[in-house]
Amino acid sequence: MASSRFLRFALPLQVAAVCYRRKGPAVEFLLVNTNGGNKWTFPKGAPEPAMSHSRSAELEAWEEAGVRGQVEPRHFHLYLHCKGVFWKPPGVREFVVKAFLLEVERTEPSHEPMRNPTWFSADDARKTLAKGREVKYAREMQAVIDRALDHLNSAKQLAAH
Repeated sequence: MASSRFLRFALPLQVAAVCYRRKGPAVEFLLVNTNGGNKWTFPKGAPEPAMSHSRSAELEAWEEAGVRGQVEPRHFHLYLHCKGVFWKPPGVREFVVKAFLLEVERTEPSHEPMRNPTWFSADDARKTLAKGREVKYAREMQAVIDRALDHLNSAKQLAAH
């Protein structure tokens, strides 16, 4: 009975592809414009029912940013994201987002050109993701970059040994 009570209050799920490439010792992140065009985010959306969450994230990267690459099968981070504004129906909606790393191997024109996929250094990505967001959500987005760098650095150290 407790699980059905929990589900009533559970936040909807989305999946994100945290797209990156290595430039020498540095890592760059690919961000896309939100649907409204006034903020930047990671390619993301609702999971596809017939696909794993990692494959759904990979599909979002292809549709919104025009990139293909190697997606990790497990998410490396969960974060809170919100959509909407309180003065327009349906109002502000919160989502839990599973973040999957995707190392970009190939880029093509995006299926959604208004998304304007753009590469950013890690520092610039942190600043850009914070712009136009409430502090709570800005910190959530910045933490994705921090966790991605932690994950990539630990994987790099393991590969070196």
